[in-house]
Amino acid sequence: MVSWRQSERSSLREVLSSFLRSFLTVVWFGLAAVLISCLLLWVASLLRPVKPTREKQLTYESGVDPVGEGWSQSQVRYYIFALLFVIFDVEAVFIFPWATQLERYAGFGLIEMGIFVFVLLLGLVYAWRKGVLRWV
Repeated sequence: MVSWRQSERSSLREVLSSFLRSFLTVVWFGLAAVLISCLLLWVASLLRPVKPTREKQLTYESGVDPVGEGWSQSQVRYYIFALLFVIFDVEAVFIFPWATQLERYAGFGLIEMGIFVFVLLLGLVYAWRKGVLRWV
């Protein structure tokens, strides 16, 4: 009985050891990527020319000289429009894995995705009726 538990523990250690070695490889590559990025940015900061002039310090507005005050109030509708885009764009993140495993989920998955898309459509109809989707 004792030898069975010891063999079970040793096999568990081997599995965990293999998993941790794989994870450690990912960590090493991540650290290498961060170090190389920092090194390249540092070298670029040493090599670039630093000659500040008055013209370089001006605000750039699509090639036009800036006129007036630099601060202006933006309308909220543009942010709401962008937020709606992000919400409906993230929907694809949830639909794609479902579509790749459609046979596995069968009818239950189809019903769940139907409910998900219906709730999203309700949000779209609500935004449309509130006039949020009008650009101007």
